[in-house]
Amino acid sequence: MRTLCELQEMKKLGFRTGLIVPEDSELARRAKGMDIPVYPVPFTSKFCLTSWKSLFRILRSIRPDVLNTHSSEDSWMAGCAARICGVPLIARTRHVLAPISSAVSYNLFPHVIFACSESIRDQLVRQGVKKDLVVVQNTGIDEERFRYDSSNREAIRKQYGVADDEILVGNVAFLRHYKGHPFIIETAATMPDKYKFMLVGEGGERPHLEQMIREKQLEDRFILAGHTEEPEKYFSAFDMIFFSSNESEGISQSFVQGLLYGLPVLAVRTPSILEPLNLVQHHATVDYGDVRSAHDALLSLTSCLLRHEQAIVEQRHAVSTKYGLKSMMENILSVYSRYGISL
Repeated sequence: MRTLCELQEMKKLGFRTGLIVPEDSELARRAKGMDIPVYPVPFTSKFCLTSWKSLFRILRSIRPDVLNTHSSEDSWMAGCAARICGVPLIARTRHVLAPISSAVSYNLFPHVIFACSESIRDQLVRQGVKKDLVVVQNTGIDEERFRYDSSNREAIRKQYGVADDEILVGNVAFLRHYKGHPFIIETAATMPDKYKFMLVGEGGERPHLEQMIREKQLEDRFILAGHTEEPEKYFSAFDMIFFSSNESEGISQSFVQGLLYGLPVLAVRTPSILEPLNLVQHHATVDYGDVRSAHDALLSLTSCLLRHEQAIVEQRHAVSTKYGLKSMMENILSVYSRYGISL
């Protein structure tokens, strides 16, 4: 989503854009729906000659001014091919906070590395990536799209049978193991009946989560809402956010989106997630799996449910200044301009 958002915003500004991805990928499908040209390359292995040939053919055909890579195989292959083809600016974006296997490709191919959080930057440098290559670039959130709407709150809560006097604790994320959703279910089982919980998103962990919900006898208090293209409506329905990611998370887009609503937040202590919490008025942090502390934190945060509009305005401004879409694009364009890339 970060990759597509960046391309979409560049396109709006007048840049020529394109996406080099496997042909059958979800990224390819979504990009085509945005009228972003897709150039298929099967990034299966660094030793796949077909992929190398495709890369060189594409780069020599479209002659990009900037190439931005986003994961291991494409960074090795496309980064190397771009150097050989003389692409003026090669960027690499690092999205996750996890140990890297080697600093070689980071130091060898890109002119600049965008780290999606300060914690990611610090880890890269500790593991041998040249400090002057790394620029912190948080993922930008559309602050105009993500704002509280009372009609959305009423509609969503009515759709899922959540009463006005019930407390809805929400989470928006893909259902993947590192998102830590079992911790939310374990905590939900300890909470009073007036607390309901909702996960918005889809993914391979759903069958496991459904089984846990049944085993905990939470069917009447735990909602799996599935995938949505309109997460902004669901945030309005929440009373609190429980962000449970516990591994390799950079700064999740959905997490920062939720901060724009001024809701009380409970989050698992991970380095990147702690960064934006400095801007949040009502929040608590716990270690992953500490159900008792999570239980107590939710009870404590319940006293903060009353909306204070001026405080929310101030929080929105602080979050938007650092994590807003406008700020992201201004910073990226500033970096590009250092290398002579501009309209």
